Amino acid sequence: MLMRVGYHTLMNTLLELSPLIAFFAVFELFGIYWASAALMVACVLVLVIHRRSTGKYRRMHVITAVVAVVLGGATLALHDARFIQWKPTVLLGVAALAFLGSSVIGERPLARRLLEDVFPEPLEVSAQAWLVLNALWAVWFALLAGLNLYVARNFSESTWVHFKFFGITAALFVFMIPQVFWLNGRTKPAPATSI
Repeated sequence: MLMRVGYHTLMNTLLELSPLIAFFAVFELFGIYWASAALMVACVLVLVIHRRSTGKYRRMHVITAVVAVVLGGATLALHDARFIQWKPTVLLGVAALAFLGSSVIGERPLARRLLEDVFPEPLEVSAQAWLVLNALWAVWFALLAGLNLYVARNFSESTWVHFKFFGITAALFVFMIPQVFWLNGRTKPAPATSI
């Protein structure tokens, strides 16, 4: 049985995507510099909203907000769009390193921590399979980081923004969907409780 997506899941997804949506929409209307400012504000707002709703900061929100403010600020101060174009590469590179590092540091690889918590039932997946899956995530993020730089350097600003909004987002979903189906086939039903 596939998972049902509830209201809170949709709202959390919308919150997570709001900086990207704000960046794209403002770029289409006003250009890269206003879009950079909108991204900075949106990333800080996500940080604050999550803190107010859960009582704690999420590490990825903090990293994203810091990178967006630093590189967005450099873009605005120096009037140079290259800085904001580095943001996806920096974040994807950090993610690749985090996945890679989690293979040797901590009890569970990052892919297992992220994906195991999505399923309400326990998963029957070997430790070796989790390590392979984790390595695939690290490689995928590293490839996307490099691809972002390639597109930013070799194509127009508009092409890069569309690649960032549609291409990277689609690539992440295409990468995740087969894993979700594969893992869904490895769920084991919770034991029945006797009354």
